[in-house]
Amino acid sequence: MKIFNKIIGNQGELAAQKYLKKQGYKILQTNFSCNFGEIDIIARQKKCIVFVEVKTKTSLNFGHPREMVNLKKQNKIAKVAEYYLIKNKLTSCECRCDVIEVLDGKITHIQGCF
Repeated sequence: MKIFNKIIGNQGELAAQKYLKKQGYKILQTNFSCNFGEIDIIARQKKCIVFVEVKTKTSLNFGHPREMVNLKKQNKIAKVAEYYLIKNKLTSCECRCDVIEVLDGKITHIQGCF
């Protein structure tokens, strides 16, 4: 089951990257990780740095994929994002955190959700 979930997750991340590029975003980095955790996609939309968490599911059993991004996960992403901004000397840039939900191939992009 873990291997299946990893494959589905990877497919979702690739679909999210393709979607973002189509929307005019520039992908800066994927699967950025540090001691605090990992961010699936870091992109730029005009002058805004966007940290994207991608959640993929094949059904609504156990809820929407976006519901998996709970407060604990949000705090972890925020710490990783802060580290990325400091490390890359981007602390004066506008930034936001988005969630991209991939549910059975359909993409829902929730901007600035936390």
